[in-house]
Order: sequence, then structure tokens, then C-alpha cells
Amino acid sequence: MSNTTNNSLSRRTLLATTAAIGALALMPEAVTAAVTDTSIRPFKVHFPESDLTDLRRRVAATRWPDQETVAGTSQGVPQATMQKLARYWQSEYNWRNVEARLNALPQFVTNIDGLDIHFIHVRSKHEKALPMIITHGWPGSIIEQMKVIDPLTNPTAHGGTAADAFDVVIPSLPGHGFSEKPKDASWTPVTIAKAWATLMQRLGYKKYVAQGGDWGNAVSEVMALQQPAGLLAIHTNMAATVGPDISKALSAHAAMPAGLSAEEQNAWNQLDDFYKNGLAYAGEMLTRPQTLVGLADSPVGLAAWMLDHDIRSLKMIVRVFDGKEEGLSRDDVLDNVTLYWLTNTAVSSARLYWDTAQISNGGGFFDVRGVKTPVAVSAFPDEIYAAPKSWSEKAYPNLIHYNKLPKGGHFAAWEQPALFTSEMRASFKSLRS
Repeated sequence: MSNTTNNSLSRRTLLATTAAIGALALMPEAVTAAVTDTSIRPFKVHFPESDLTDLRRRVAATRWPDQETVAGTSQGVPQATMQKLARYWQSEYNWRNVEARLNALPQFVTNIDGLDIHFIHVRSKHEKALPMIITHGWPGSIIEQMKVIDPLTNPTAHGGTAADAFDVVIPSLPGHGFSEKPKDASWTPVTIAKAWATLMQRLGYKKYVAQGGDWGNAVSEVMALQQPAGLLAIHTNMAATVGPDISKALSAHAAMPAGLSAEEQNAWNQLDDFYKNGLAYAGEMLTRPQTLVGLADSPVGLAAWMLDHDIRSLKMIVRVFDGKEEGLSRDDVLDNVTLYWLTNTAVSSARLYWDTAQISNGGGFFDVRGVKTPVAVSAFPDEIYAAPKSWSEKAYPNLIHYNKLPKGGHFAAWEQPALFTSEMRASFKSLRS
């Protein structure tokens, strides 16, 4: 099979991910509650020392492949990067620091539609704080949002005023982190969006906003389509603004359409490059997630798989392990990978791609979904694609905020917490009473 054919198949595979989500968002609930327990239970994190000892042993016992035959990242994560990561992971990295930071936060578990959902819930000390539910993506986790919790909930200590305050709710997606692993294929952005609305209602919030990127954007946009009581607006740092003509041209490997502005040409080039060179992980998780058993057996294999998500994030992480100062640190990267390893969620998280693909009938992850709810967009330059303002205005007829940021990529809150915090304050300012 030629490379062109492989690329086309990979592109169509990703394009099939969320096409039916918009239509299915309004269908009757597919998951029926298996339990009636609506209690909210406190949660703490602690893994036995034997798990950490086993992790270090496995890292030390890594059997390395041959070195890549070309310089750079065109064949994937450079072996030198992985070996630096492994040495640091085995000899210097301390997971207990993460546990301490997590356990300093109010964490809870509650059962929604038969599944235990883990979440962080921090209420601001300011009376008129705006509640916000923030959803992570893959290969992210609640680790992504930890840097922005205090700036959002305690703005007066971070250059803001009491009027900027948020209450934050940060759930772990089903099959990710400390949330329960689904036993069937019914948990998709459609059912997750409904579960998040139930969670906010259970917490007593009458009005709130939602935020997300990656899967978090899909969940937030579906919430907007479902229009649960109390949802005022959503914010996205990975917007779905690709119109049908652009999507069709990308899918057909057509030439760039004429008449695009410089900003639109940049978005086209970013998307075209991602579909051609960045879909290895998505193709496997969409079609054969259970085959990824090696990720549950080798921590270094898991780390390499997670690092190779998108080319700009990968290049940043390569620089991190070369000792450069970046938005993320070595500990940041390993905090997230270690969470996946200790919770054994490599395969269960991958199944979200497969499960979602089963309800899709063609279309794209970045395709316009017809959201009418107020939407705010932050365009970070090193995202998979930086959504142009012109596309955002067409995709979201009720666009309440748009800003093009000077730096930052796929993991916006994690990489650029100050910019992310500023964007949340600006995005929802007009909604505060």
C-alpha cells in the first residue's frame, strides 16, 4: 500500500471520529443508571511503594530498539529523548510530590449512570465566583489543569480582582485517571456531556460555563448542543471551525483552495500537515485499541506513545529533555505519564476513540457542529491548528470572545497558565451578573 493511500485512510479514520456527535447529542440517553447512589465521596490518592518500585524496575529493564536512521522527529520520538526521559524517571523523578499536590486539593467521586466519576472541585472564597467545568483531553489528564486552579479560584493573589473569580470543577474522563473504566462502549462525548451536566446540577450550580480542548472541546460543544439547564457559554482552546468545503478538500488531498487569507492559509497548512504526518496514534486507537497491550506492559513504551501526539508538542518536549526552558518541565511530562501508568489507563483511555467512532458516519473532529450557545475561542499558535477568526465567526454565530495568543500549544492551561487564566477572565466577563 502506498504512503498516499495510508495517509488517506488515516485521515478518513480521524475524520470519522465525531461526525455524528452533533446529531446524536439530542437523542435520548443511551445509558441508564445502574445505581441510585448520588452521594459525593471524598477521594485521596496513594499508590503503594511496590507500584513505584515496579515502575522503576521496568524502566531500567527497557529493551531499546535500534536508533532512528534520520535526524529529527520524522520517524517519531528520538531515541536520545526517550533515554534521557528513562534515566530521569528511574533515578530522580518523585511521584510522591504529585500525590501531595493532588491531595492538597478537594477531590471527590460520585456515581453517574452507573460509573464512578472522579473530579477536583475547588470553590472560590469570593461570593460571586462563576462556576466552570473544565474537561481535559488525550494524552492529557487532570494534571493539565492543576497550574490554573489557584489563579482561577483565588484571582486576587494572581493579579486579578474578586470579580474574576471562578469555582472550578475538573473531572477525569471515563477510563482516564481516577474515574472508573467503562464496561461497555456507551461512553462517548454524547453521554459524557450529559454526565457533566448531571455533575454540575448535583453540585448545586444553577448557572455555569464549560471549557475544554481536544476531547474537552468535543464534550463542551456537545453540552452546548444539548443545552442543559444552566449552561451559559463554553470556551475552547481547540475550536471546531472547519467548514464543509475546507473539510472536503482536506479529505480529498486537494490543493489549498484559492482566496484564503494568510491566517486561513496557516490553518490549512497546519491541518494538512497533521492529517499527513500526525495520525499514527489516532488510527490505532480508533480501530484497534485493545492491540495496544504493550502500553500496559512497558512504561517507556507508554511514554513514547503519549509524547508523539502532535509534532509541535513533541518538538517542545524534545527541547525540555535537552535542558531548554519551555512551557512544560521534565516533571510535568512525567507527572502525566506516570498517572496513566499507575492507573493502567493506556488502553481504557484509547477506547474513547473507538467507542466514539462507532456512532460516527463520516465527518471531522474539527468540523463545524452548529453550536448556537455563546462561545469563546482562544487560538494558540502551536495548537494542532490555530482557528482563524474568520472561521470562528462562521462556526459560532454567538461568538463572545476571540483572541490570538502569542505562544502556547495543545496543552494550553498546562503550558501557558498565565495566558490561559487571562483568557478565562476575558472570555466570560460579559456573563457575570
